[in-house]
Amino acid sequence: MFPLPLHGGSHPSAGQSSKNPQPQRNCLSRQFRLQQRLHQQPQQQQPAQPSRWFATSSSTAEAAQEEQSSQRVAEQGTASTSGREAPTGGEQAAQAIVAMDTELVQQNGAPKKKRHKKAGLYIVRTDGLSCSRETVEATGCLTFAHPSTQQHLLVWKERPKCAMVLKKLGSELGTEYRNTIALLQKENLKVIIEPHEYEAWGDMTSSELLDTFSEDELPTLHQSVDFVVCLGGDGVILHASYLFASSIPPVISFNLGSMGFLTNHSYRNSAEDIMGVIQGDQDLGHCAMDQEMYGVHITLRMRLMCQIHRKDGSEGDLIEVLNEVVVDRGANPYLTKIECWEHDRLITKVQADGVMLATPTGSTAYSVAAGGSMVHPNVPAILFTPICPHSLSFRPVILPDYACIDLRIPEKSRGQAWVCFDGKQRQELQPGDYVNVRMSPNPVPTINKTDQTNDWFTSLERCFGWNERVEQKGAAPRTPTEAAGAGHHAETEAQSPEANRTQG
Repeated sequence: MFPLPLHGGSHPSAGQSSKNPQPQRNCLSRQFRLQQRLHQQPQQQQPAQPSRWFATSSSTAEAAQEEQSSQRVAEQGTASTSGREAPTGGEQAAQAIVAMDTELVQQNGAPKKKRHKKAGLYIVRTDGLSCSRETVEATGCLTFAHPSTQQHLLVWKERPKCAMVLKKLGSELGTEYRNTIALLQKENLKVIIEPHEYEAWGDMTSSELLDTFSEDELPTLHQSVDFVVCLGGDGVILHASYLFASSIPPVISFNLGSMGFLTNHSYRNSAEDIMGVIQGDQDLGHCAMDQEMYGVHITLRMRLMCQIHRKDGSEGDLIEVLNEVVVDRGANPYLTKIECWEHDRLITKVQADGVMLATPTGSTAYSVAAGGSMVHPNVPAILFTPICPHSLSFRPVILPDYACIDLRIPEKSRGQAWVCFDGKQRQELQPGDYVNVRMSPNPVPTINKTDQTNDWFTSLERCFGWNERVEQKGAAPRTPTEAAGAGHHAETEAQSPEANRTQG
């Protein structure tokens, strides 16, 4: 896996370095040209085909047509209905989704709040040698289109309009929180913060560019938020994943916590990094029809979709986890007995303190502490890690991402078990209950500092001190006497009876 060359169309190994300094460019003129492209005459768009994926790969030759046709979708809320073309299949699907979400919110008694539609975007997929462009649904939902084994760049079709700012609990990050909000508002972005922060920061709520949300708005909040800024550690990213239970906007996180394995951005460079997200800091070069198109590197982090099924046939809510789902014995004095099924096939019976199913992102959390492997976030896999198994042969394994696992508590189990999702929402499991776990189609797109592989190895070294050891010294030069003695010793060994028998 190679990083995307930042200049030109050749691979770094072809004699062109990807580390050359980028030329200075006029950001304002680039934004002006971007706005000009957005107002080009739209062309006819082919109806979208129903699919479990958000997009299909397309060649860069089709990029111009997709760019122009997307403008019609962006203008559907403001353009007059008289004299315009009939909505395409993709537009009708997007309108139906928005209508259903709006009806659901109104039924739950949420306040009717007018929000701007989020900026359009698309994804560029590259292996360092070639690029392909993937369209995104009109609703702006980022979901898996293919196994996430390549580099990805996110490109805005228009300037972002709205950002959410999250921070860890407590008042210690008050200054950083206030400065981040002020920076975004200076760029004319509407900022959404959590309700408890909105009440605490009363002196800032008079601004028209500051808003909050209600719990009833969460199912549709992703339709208006362009990206999320997280201040703190890894827990803030987990909180963002919890808030956006379905599709989640791109997340940029700044390391202001304890370890911060997922937070590779330093707050010292927060202004520069946030502007890089808004304007795009990576030249797409040969991947774009327009050489002035810019984007940011992202990692599509897989989530697991979990659901509890009770013995009486009732089902719990769908829960998305970014790290792991754990079934353990809790305060029960007995070993937990868990039957593990994969697509209606019993694969093993766990007799241990518990078992967990982790994502590649969660492989460096609880799973690695329990003896699991560390897996790159772009590897399409689910980790199956036992917790203190009472067996000498029960080793952690890695399953393909399409595995569908049921963790069942047998009817004859001695006691109940407990399940928790990313360390939260802990619930009791009685004999006969089970938890269904499978890959979620909605990943968490995190914005990289450099690229996904470099960020991952940097975190391994920074957080875990991976493979740190006193380096072995090189061999000292031999003196003439030592060299002659070594040659005589080798000649003697070659003439020994043991050497002759080996040769014979």
